Amino acid sequence: MLRFYRQQAGLTQEALGRRIEFSKSQVAMVERGDRPPKGTFVPRADEAVGARGALLAAAAELHVSRMPYWFREFAEEEATCLTLHSYQNHVLPGQLQTEAYARVVFGCHCPPLSDDEIEARVATRLARQKLFHRRPAAVISFVVEQSALCRPLGGPAVLKEQLHHVLDISRLRNVEIQVMPSSRQTHAGLDGPMVLLETAERRQLAYVEGQNGSFFISEQPGLGDMSARYGILRAQALSPEDSAQLIEQVAKEL
Repeated sequence: MLRFYRQQAGLTQEALGRRIEFSKSQVAMVERGDRPPKGTFVPRADEAVGARGALLAAAAELHVSRMPYWFREFAEEEATCLTLHSYQNHVLPGQLQTEAYARVVFGCHCPPLSDDEIEARVATRLARQKLFHRRPAAVISFVVEQSALCRPLGGPAVLKEQLHHVLDISRLRNVEIQVMPSSRQTHAGLDGPMVLLETAERRQLAYVEGQNGSFFISEQPGLGDMSARYGILRAQALSPEDSAQLIEQVAKEL
């Protein structure tokens, strides 16, 4: 599709590369399917060749096809959900990750991923973030452990950029981000991370991800138990305002 629209626009690979600030070889590799598009490649290319969103739509399907098979169903529900509430304890949630931070996270994968697989997963992760700006807006909240804010994945510069990005997202009217302080003496989320979704069809789902797979919880009493657990987590965590102050302080100290 990229080759078709580029040729329709009368552009060579080199000319398109100059317009979107990528090399001719990167354009060629994406056209051949040898490498997934990275970062801002797709939105810039879509505008440059006048594809009117066709490349964006194709890229979204490409990203889903490159996801681990056990994650695809969740990604499809997430893309159209009405609400999303997430608790994470080891790293910052994927939806909040910057390109540099996500690349480090996937670089820690065991067994190691190939360079192309890392780039594909980073592109997929970044594409999911359009959820924040979708219309109609989804209602989104995160509870994140303070330890995840302080874990220096990629080094101080990568983490500082990541924390500033979290603060930017927290300023959106449809998003609330809360930090679970390390000083808490009681904790409702000791069983691990979870995501609660309300789908476009108004179904309630809970999503749990483990070492080698994932599963949905859609029946009672499990669904009700996890919803109650998340509600308690939000009550135990710092307020969004206090959380933002803590994130700012951690970033300032890097």
